[in-house]
Amino acid sequence: MPKVRTQVTSRIHKEVARQGILFQKDKGQHILKNPLVIQSMVEKAALKPSDIVLEIGPGTGNMTVKMLEKAKKVIACEIDPRMVAELQKRVQGTAYQSKLQIVVGDVLKSELPFFDLCVANIPYQISSPLIFKLLSHRPFFRCAVLMLQREFAERLVAKPGDKLYCRLSVNTQLLARVDMLMKVGKNNFRPPPKVESSVVRIEPRNPPPLINYQEWDSLTRIAFIRKNKTLSAAFKQTTVVTMLEKNYKIHCSLNNKIVPDNFDIKALINHILKKAEAEKKRARTMDIDDFISLLHEFNAEGMHFT
Repeated sequence: MPKVRTQVTSRIHKEVARQGILFQKDKGQHILKNPLVIQSMVEKAALKPSDIVLEIGPGTGNMTVKMLEKAKKVIACEIDPRMVAELQKRVQGTAYQSKLQIVVGDVLKSELPFFDLCVANIPYQISSPLIFKLLSHRPFFRCAVLMLQREFAERLVAKPGDKLYCRLSVNTQLLARVDMLMKVGKNNFRPPPKVESSVVRIEPRNPPPLINYQEWDSLTRIAFIRKNKTLSAAFKQTTVVTMLEKNYKIHCSLNNKIVPDNFDIKALINHILKKAEAEKKRARTMDIDDFISLLHEFNAEGMHFT
């Protein structure tokens, strides 16, 4: 195997340098060049010889090659045909060629294949939709080790009361355990991005919580519109009141329940918030259990968010 490594390593960036390929920043093309960081990410993913690994945005293949050394197969998703060509050239004629599958296109618009792990230096502008696409994927994968913009990563792991705690924090942590693994400076990339980076490990909760995620998502959106305001204030917004009243009347219609002429949706909302002891709570200090309890209280009264 050392001979194969030497053969592949000798090709690093030769074609890229010869052709003078310009990385496209609008596609988040910041190639991770530090071999120590790459090695650390691969080690923290704890790849097994039987694993199928999903990599998003492989670029010129620096991390791809390291994973091909350890895994059964790597499925690399790449949107840029130039990078696809470089990746193909890099493994061509080596023992790794048969272990690499390249999927060309936008990963957000494609159905994900089966995979055991996801290890990637992903384009930062797709971080949020990609993470939730991964977490909604079935069957469950073991874990994801992802390079992310540092502030985004800090939001993922933030706890109630933290400055960066937000809807992203609570929505992600409902579905997964998230751990910060390491910080990575901008000079570890070519070209250097404008922001610092961090690597996180995301492990899906299996089985997932028994909760309607669409309702959960809508509830947290309302609560975090003004995360420093009380829930009582958040639920007084006209758009929120109108939406809940419409959904409540649909619920009553479907369950043959008559809505009284003097029905007051605002009074019902206030009743639920008081019953849940939540009217004075603020989203920035509420944990997952607080939001689950609140959602159950609304649902118990026939109030739904979708």
